[in-house]
Amino acid sequence: MQFTQSSLIVGELATGQELRVPVYHLAAKDPSAPKVFLQANVHGAEVQGNAVIFQLMKQLEAMDVRGEITLLPLANPLGINQKSGEFTLGRFDPITGVNWNREYLDHQIDIPNWYSEHCHLSDELLNQAFRLQLIASCQAHLANPWGVTTGKRLAISLQMLAHQADIVIDLHTGPKSCKHLYCPEYAQSSVKFFSIPYSLIMPNSFGGAMDEAAFCPWWELVEYAATQERELNVAVSAFTLELASQERIDMDDAREDALGILAYLSHRGVMADQVAPAVMARYGCLLKDYKKYHSPKGGMVEYLAQPGEPLKANQPLANILRLDCYGTEEELTPLYLEQDCVPILHFASASVYQGTELYKLMTNVFELN
Repeated sequence: MQFTQSSLIVGELATGQELRVPVYHLAAKDPSAPKVFLQANVHGAEVQGNAVIFQLMKQLEAMDVRGEITLLPLANPLGINQKSGEFTLGRFDPITGVNWNREYLDHQIDIPNWYSEHCHLSDELLNQAFRLQLIASCQAHLANPWGVTTGKRLAISLQMLAHQADIVIDLHTGPKSCKHLYCPEYAQSSVKFFSIPYSLIMPNSFGGAMDEAAFCPWWELVEYAATQERELNVAVSAFTLELASQERIDMDDAREDALGILAYLSHRGVMADQVAPAVMARYGCLLKDYKKYHSPKGGMVEYLAQPGEPLKANQPLANILRLDCYGTEEELTPLYLEQDCVPILHFASASVYQGTELYKLMTNVFELN
C-alpha cells in the first residue's frame, strides 16, 4: 500500500507564510477496522518519533492494512524551528510560555444532559454522535470571534484529526530518559504489546495533553452511562510513548519501537498481518506514584542514578558541586532517597537552580503481566 501525502495548515507567521504539517494517510480497506492517528515532534527537540514514523511507514507499505491510518511527523513546525545555538528550545510556546503539549481542549461537555438527549441511540450511533460532538466543539473553539492563541490553534487543529480516530498515539521523548509510556487504567492490558519496559497507569483526569484529550471524554461518557445501567466500552484508546532522550535519532531503536506499535495495531485488527510483541519484562506504577524530585540547592549536578535502572533506598542519586563553598561541608552534597524507586528521566543540564526538577521517578513499582 502507498501513503498519500497532504498538509494541515496550523497557523500563519508574521510574514504571512502558512505553517503546514505534513500528513501521511492510508485509506481504509475495511470501514469496521479501527482508525489510527499517530503524531510526533510536538516538542521541538523530541525528534526520535519522526524516525519511528519513518520505520512504521516502511513496514506498513508491505502489509495488508485494513484500517485507516493517519500519521503526522513534524507536528509542531514552530517548536521544531525554535533554536538557540546548537539547542532546540521548542518545549514551550515562546509567545505565552505554555507547554505545547498542554494546549489541547478540555471540552467540558455536560455529559448527563448530552446523554439524556442521545440515550435512545444504539451503542454504535451513540458513539458516532459523541465523536461528532467532540469535533464540533473543536471547530467552535477555533471559530471564536475573539480568536485563539497560536498554541491553541496548533493543538486544536491536531486534536480535531485525533478525534476522528479510535487509536491515538502521541510520540515524545524525555530530556535524559529511558523509554516509558502513559496508559489509561482501562487499557492497562495493552502495554504488553509495546516495546517499552516502564508504564505509567493514568486515571481519568485531564491535564491538557493529547492522550488525555483523546480518552477522557469517552471515559466520562462510559462512567456516566454505567450510572444509568448501560454498559459501554471506551471507544478510544490513547497512549503517549516516551522514546528515550531528546535531540537524538537512532534508526535501529526506531524500528524496535515501530514493531511494538505494529504489535498493538495488529492485536486491534488494524492490519491482517500478525506482529508478535517483544519478549521483555515490563513494569508499571500508578501516576500518583510517579514522583518529582527537586534540587534542594543550586549548583552543578553529577547525575549518578541512571534512567531505567532500579535504585534502592539510600543509594546515591546525585551529587551537587558548589565551588563557591570550597573548603566547607557544602562543597559536595550527596543526594539520597529514602525509598526504592526507578529513575525514569533527569534534567538535561548539569547546572541547576534550587528547586529545579532533577528527576522523575517511579515508586511502588509492580510487574505487568
